[in-house]
Amino acid sequence: MTASDPGTARPLPQPDQESAFFWASGRDGRLRLRSCTACSALIHPPQPVCRHCRGRDTKIREVSGRARLVGFTVNHRFAVPGLPTPFVVAQVALEEDPRVRLTTNVVGHPPEDLRLGMLMEVVFEQAGDAWLPLFRPAADQPEPTPLPPDDPAPGQMRAQVRRAPAARRFEERAVISGAGASRIGRRLMVPPLHLTLEACEKAVADAGLTLDDIDGLSTYPGGGAYGGFAEGGVTALESALGLRPVWHNGAGETFGPGGCVIAAMLAVAGGLARHVLCYRTVWEATHAELVRQGRIRLPRGGAADGWFKPFGAVSPAIMLAMNAQRHMHRYGTTRETLGWIALNQRAAAARHPDAIYRDPLTMDDYLSARTITTPFGLYDCDVPCDAATAVVVSAAETTPDLRKPPVRIEAVGTQIVERPEWDQATLTHEPQVLGQAAHLWTRTELRPADVDVALLYDGFTFNCLSWIEALGFCGIGEARDFLDGGKNIAPDGLLPLNPHGGQLSHGRTHGMGLLHEAVLQLRGEADARQVAGARTAVVSSGGLTPSGVLLLRTDG
Repeated sequence: MTASDPGTARPLPQPDQESAFFWASGRDGRLRLRSCTACSALIHPPQPVCRHCRGRDTKIREVSGRARLVGFTVNHRFAVPGLPTPFVVAQVALEEDPRVRLTTNVVGHPPEDLRLGMLMEVVFEQAGDAWLPLFRPAADQPEPTPLPPDDPAPGQMRAQVRRAPAARRFEERAVISGAGASRIGRRLMVPPLHLTLEACEKAVADAGLTLDDIDGLSTYPGGGAYGGFAEGGVTALESALGLRPVWHNGAGETFGPGGCVIAAMLAVAGGLARHVLCYRTVWEATHAELVRQGRIRLPRGGAADGWFKPFGAVSPAIMLAMNAQRHMHRYGTTRETLGWIALNQRAAAARHPDAIYRDPLTMDDYLSARTITTPFGLYDCDVPCDAATAVVVSAAETTPDLRKPPVRIEAVGTQIVERPEWDQATLTHEPQVLGQAAHLWTRTELRPADVDVALLYDGFTFNCLSWIEALGFCGIGEARDFLDGGKNIAPDGLLPLNPHGGQLSHGRTHGMGLLHEAVLQLRGEADARQVAGARTAVVSSGGLTPSGVLLLRTDG
């Protein structure tokens, strides 16, 4: 057991009533977790009820501190006080209940010698008043064992999906009537509300409406969320335009950015509104520059929220990299597999005049790029930018009055069937894609072979791979063969993918840019990047969050 130097201390955990025992238990060198007395399951993060049997009689239980290494990534990019790069963020499955995993650091062992399945043992490091459980390979090292299965397994997840009732589906009562996008770029140095207004006014005009026709507002993730990267949510737009909506929505726990669209569909289907303006603004590039210049000051805080940051897992890249690494381990996926996604998006962006990155990218460029966090390199990660995107969701009965033929929503997929915590969810896919994807196909007679163009969330290359498999464009674990050479995802391939360049090359628009491109593709308005004959599009939304997916079509 060691204590951190206060002058170079890592981020501290923030104990609450439920978790205080966990952060203090290492004081005597013992690891303790909450346990269900009825079924003996370990409960982590600690809860007042067992998710397996729903028993409420729980106790704090000492465990052996032995575990299997089920994931690790070597972080080269993200600086964390007290953790000089490179350092290893890992996930271990506890010996007593492998369904429970701890995010941690591996210490006392060269990263290049780590192997999935290794037996690990806990050691503790004091950080302030907390004792952090770190892990090192055990001295008595047997042969590495296979990764524990997902709980539930992909097939079981699909079996748990609820089918749509026989009554008329709400999707039939809503259409996308307009779409608009602001200028996009790196460090535009334009206030975010200006970009929001640009996109919203374009979307309303595209629908052939006026601002006075708008009676609903819906946004993601709402005001004040995600470090001030947006315009301020519904409040900011209403203050600027004075629309007086009869219905509004702004939430960060909905189905990713597409969640604000699904909420708007429900509103018009239920008669609460006729025309709902949905929007998302990102301002990350300028925000970061203003922080660098000292013109914006980030709040100071000595404590780290959640279960990840005390171990340096400060970016979704770190968490998702471990899922990517496990997919490689289990299915033989390679870095080149992910590279074909990055190359496809870059080639597509070359056909889009507004894309941020349009220069050619080769596989050698991709493989030799600087490491971010293994196995991700620079081109596995999307492009921070400034941009706003908006669509108008209208009641289906208004279609005769619209300026352009509407884009219809054939089906949505939203069901959560796995644990929502990033480190307790599926081992080999992006969390929150398998259930939502399976749910989509229960709400339509169409099938994956009917999809003409796919706009799949690509905050990281692995997001795309996960959605491709989850949606059934290839089998689980078959992405290596499906993506090999990039032919299947090219504009003339089986599944034209992100023809505008996606977030990897067009720019990080948090998924709303994907929806905007889908609308243009289905209308035949995508110019040089138009996919021939596009009549059906699938659009996924969300990365490492409760996600959603939409299936769009035209009447043609």
